[in-house]
Amino acid sequence: MTEQAINDDAALKAKHRAMWALGDYPAVAAEIIPELGEALVTACDVGPGDRVLDVGAGSGNAAIPAALTGAEVIASDLTPELFDAGRRVAEDRGATLTWEQADAEALPYKDDEFDCVMSSVGVMFAPHHQESADEMVRVTRSGGTIANIAWTPAGFIGQLFATMKPFAPPPPPGAQPPPLWGDEDHVRALFGDRVTDIRADKGVATVEDFPGPSDFREYFKKNYGPTIAVYTFIGDDAERAAALDTALDELAASFTEDGIMRWEYLLFAATKS
Repeated sequence: MTEQAINDDAALKAKHRAMWALGDYPAVAAEIIPELGEALVTACDVGPGDRVLDVGAGSGNAAIPAALTGAEVIASDLTPELFDAGRRVAEDRGATLTWEQADAEALPYKDDEFDCVMSSVGVMFAPHHQESADEMVRVTRSGGTIANIAWTPAGFIGQLFATMKPFAPPPPPGAQPPPLWGDEDHVRALFGDRVTDIRADKGVATVEDFPGPSDFREYFKKNYGPTIAVYTFIGDDAERAAALDTALDELAASFTEDGIMRWEYLLFAATKS
């Protein structure tokens, strides 16, 4: 990699870290999608003494439930600003785990170090998918579990990113859309023949927190880093901001029935060969 490429990658990672530090993602994880972490830990069959790495752990949506099983857990994330909220939750729930800043595309761990490497809507946001998948495989022992939950392209959050795309700056060269991690064929290709016993199941997070579309929109404008970043990019352009408001309201309405939103995700789990 050239010096320029190294500098460009560092700048991209700095932008990602800053984006996820915007707003209050720990609130989103705790208030809107708390069940995802539990579902991932159950799928991994994590238990006492297991060495577990949570990649893109955020505030510990999956890492904390894993630690509560008696596993030895490291919660890693590019954005350590999220850790303080996670530490408070862990203390309240009586969970003991380690919090470490780490880049999913260059994990600072040894080969074959963990019994389980998992990620709950975390690693999907690293821009270079193959590098992240390679790292997950590298640090998992042979016979260990690799598992991931990601929003699907056709589901609500996948469509949220599609809706925001025309209003956002163009992605940097080589960066891939996060919801591709929710496409089974894409994820199978990322891991290839390095994994066996693949389980790929779609699930739905049921969200009942928003009385109406505008309530969803305002919550995400306040708390969700990627949405905040797009509105920040729009800046003082009131016409474009109003157009995005309308687009988000229409999207939320299309995914709401009887006051309930259903957000589709893919749970992918496999054994390292």
